[in-house]
Amino acid sequence: MADEKDVVVEFLMSKSSSKSKFYFKDFTDLFPDKGPREVKKILTKLVNEEVLEFWSSGSTTMYGLKGAGKQAHTEGED
Repeated sequence: MADEKDVVVEFLMSKSSSKSKFYFKDFTDLFPDKGPREVKKILTKLVNEEVLEFWSSGSTTMYGLKGAGKQAHTEGED
């Protein structure tokens, strides 16, 4: 699973200049050979390790690197 976690983190780092939060579907596209449940397990492990964090608008949940993005800066998390 370490390689899969690296794929997620590298994807987020490569997109960090344009976006900081991503939909679950963005990650399922990274692993076309895996089902949604397997991808969810990878993301959950990264959240539990505090590499990623959830962000919710109330109706949509997104994922991003912990402490990245405007939301973190406005809430004094940086």
